[in-house]
Amino acid sequence: MPTPLDVLVVGAGIAGLATATALHREGMSVDVIERSPERRATGAGLFLPGNSVRALTALGLGDHLSGAGAPVPRQRLMDHRGRVLADIAMAELWRGTAGCVGITRANLHAALHDIVPVPVRHGITLVSLKQSDDGVHVEFSDGRSGRYDVVVGADGIRSDLRELVDPATGARYLGQVCWRFLTDAPDIDRWTVWLGPRTAFLAYPVGGGRVCCYADVTAAAPKDPTTRAGLPGLFSGYDQRVRDLLATPAAHEAYFSPVEEASGETWAHGRVVLVGDAAHASSPNMAQGVAMAVEDAQVLAEVLATGGDTEHLLQQYVQRRLPRTRWVQQQTHRRDRTRSMPPAVRNIAFRYGAKALFERGNAPLRDLP
Repeated sequence: MPTPLDVLVVGAGIAGLATATALHREGMSVDVIERSPERRATGAGLFLPGNSVRALTALGLGDHLSGAGAPVPRQRLMDHRGRVLADIAMAELWRGTAGCVGITRANLHAALHDIVPVPVRHGITLVSLKQSDDGVHVEFSDGRSGRYDVVVGADGIRSDLRELVDPATGARYLGQVCWRFLTDAPDIDRWTVWLGPRTAFLAYPVGGGRVCCYADVTAAAPKDPTTRAGLPGLFSGYDQRVRDLLATPAAHEAYFSPVEEASGETWAHGRVVLVGDAAHASSPNMAQGVAMAVEDAQVLAEVLATGGDTEHLLQQYVQRRLPRTRWVQQQTHRRDRTRSMPPAVRNIAFRYGAKALFERGNAPLRDLP
């Protein structure tokens, strides 16, 4: 049997907690640190496609997703006035994987905290990290120190550890900004998107009669472009249903962020390796962030459990994951190009080609990672 590894996971978001759980199940000793002083989850909701639900179910969260989330049986695409362009059945699109689910980010994050088998040390950062022949020696901001066989950077798109692994790769702005919020709308029972000129508005159920709303606009700079009219002003020509959702109190407190990606191909340096958004953050238009992070966790744990030269094993992990995450980023770029067409042309493209577009984009993701 291979000697169990000592692993430090930096970051206690979805990627970090999933990684810690997967590694511990393979018999490894795991520590987790998180810079935030307390447990918290930013954002609003998550749409979990079939491969994401499959990966989370393998971690033991299947019953939780069924009980706390909402099934999402269909995807509906409309123009900004509410005219239907396409309806896509999720059971067919994700055949052989799992049903799709909507859930709040806070709910999923809490569920992962409940199953992670080691305590998370909050309010802790790395002060120094030095690699040597016998492992990685680290010093923490609370004065402690330790030696690990592997350090995993699960610290998100603003990853500090990515600076060590691949200093040439940073977060790249994709020309869109977005807002997310949760509100009550029990009549919305599917993933529903309204597409306008250089704008989009999405709503999907997340359980308990609530929906997650996501709005984005094309913007030259990664800053909030709203004026005194606020977010409703950017969508004033939209369907009444969208305007009603934007009139709810929650919309006034929407979480704002630029849409960015990290697209480097160097995820490991010595015994330090990246997972999740730290390695391959992408546009949310494929809703693959959770799936790619949890799949990373599973593949990393599987590879390290085989034993052998640790640095070589980390490179094996990277080579297994790169083609899949690269595919997702390529598909997000393709979807953005389609959305950027003149509205009349785009609407025709979706009316007659949306099912084929979604099938081609998601088919490889039905395979196991």
